[in-house]
Amino acid sequence: MGLGAFMGVVALVLVAVYVYGHSGESPREMPRQIPQASQLLSVVVPDDVPQQMVKYEGMNVNFNKVLHLPNYVAWELTSDETHGDNPRYNKFMCDADVEGCPDTWDYNYSGYDRGHMAPAGDMKWSGEAMRQTFYMTNICPQAKALNTGAWNRLESNCRKWAQRDSALVIICGPVISDKIDEYIGDNRVAVPKRFFKVIFAPFAHPMRGIGFIMPNDRVEGGMQAAAMSIDSVEAVTGYDFFYTLDDDIEADVESQCDFHKWNVKR
Repeated sequence: MGLGAFMGVVALVLVAVYVYGHSGESPREMPRQIPQASQLLSVVVPDDVPQQMVKYEGMNVNFNKVLHLPNYVAWELTSDETHGDNPRYNKFMCDADVEGCPDTWDYNYSGYDRGHMAPAGDMKWSGEAMRQTFYMTNICPQAKALNTGAWNRLESNCRKWAQRDSALVIICGPVISDKIDEYIGDNRVAVPKRFFKVIFAPFAHPMRGIGFIMPNDRVEGGMQAAAMSIDSVEAVTGYDFFYTLDDDIEADVESQCDFHKWNVKR
């Protein structure tokens, strides 16, 4: 089930949101309307950031033609989508329809991995969605210690959380507000110093949100040490996530930073 199918599930659905008060209080039930998936995947980016929106089968890419990187990549991951059987594609490609898309060989001998933003492992439900994750529009230079370390473990955890919570909305990318000091390849692809990821579980009870910022290196203390509120990620990136939620829900979800709650079994 891709973005269109998820929109059909989420659009105009009334859910009971359980909002917990202070310690000792009972949860109260609040019927709320969940925005459409296309709205939850939308991000407000500063006006001075070059942007081209590219919608693929399983992800939305907001691409930066100057840095030759995605500003962010957004997708939903449902429980059903974690059980697909399409094999890994493993062939990186330039998307010639996207201005500034780098070539695969820009990364050759650079010392950096071609790091997925939307992971191939989240797209096993569709061969085409899987293939499209290998477009260079979805790729950033990542240190192997990050790509195969905490970043990879967080991706695996997201699939477990999606199975538990029915669906997640995930948005990630490089922190382009940092000063760029390094470039690779003939196209001068910017090398980010840090990466962010924000995660929203709209069907969890109560709704949950969490953010992460990781250095482009080994993450000391692992992904738990990189956890923070979505508000904190917004302060670093200058982006506005999940702005289509009701203000009180957005404020609650984006202020949370409790990694242990994400690892609690239902």
